[in-house]
Amino acid sequence: MKSNQRLSDLRVMSGDQLHDELVKLKKEQFNLRFQRATGQLENMARVREVRRDIARVKTIQRTKLAAAAKG
Repeated sequence: MKSNQRLSDLRVMSGDQLHDELVKLKKEQFNLRFQRATGQLENMARVREVRRDIARVKTIQRTKLAAAAKG
């Protein structure tokens, strides 16, 4: 349910908003990797969530780009 809500929120975002969200997620991913390397990471599942959110944003960006090019 949570990912469905997240997905619908992402679909209504503009291209610039998606780009900003992608940058934010990549920064969070970097911080999580840094925490894991130093042994400070407590929520290991968050790494997976962030990686999948990045994939969702990229997929939606690609879909919107294809739709804009198509018509």
